[in-house]
Amino acid sequence: MESKRQQKYSKLIQKEVGEIFQKEAKHLIGASFVTVSRVMVSPDLGLAKIYLSFLLDKDKPVFEKINEKKSELRKHLGNRIGKSVRVIPELALFMDDSASYAQHMDKVISDLEIPEATEDEEEDED
Repeated sequence: MESKRQQKYSKLIQKEVGEIFQKEAKHLIGASFVTVSRVMVSPDLGLAKIYLSFLLDKDKPVFEKINEKKSELRKHLGNRIGKSVRVIPELALFMDDSASYAQHMDKVISDLEIPEATEDEEEDED
């Protein structure tokens, strides 16, 4: 269970990293659509686990590029929140696959062939 301080810090980092991707780090993401889906901060506030979600599955190379340049991302984060926090956390980036999993499950469900109920089965349900 995260403390109130960790939750507040997580929300701040999530907001700021999202804005960094929109403004300062366009060269890292190109035309990809990146969402900061979740941020979890360690109890000592020294490590932030950032989960990134991508609109398309083909954006894995973009994630790898972002992961290589996470020191640049941390520098931008430090410029934005450095005055209000004591320590700029180390960043650990992870891919959040929940969106692609949801798309996969949606496709599986839509491909199911469910037979129509017969009149006898409908009467049994009543």
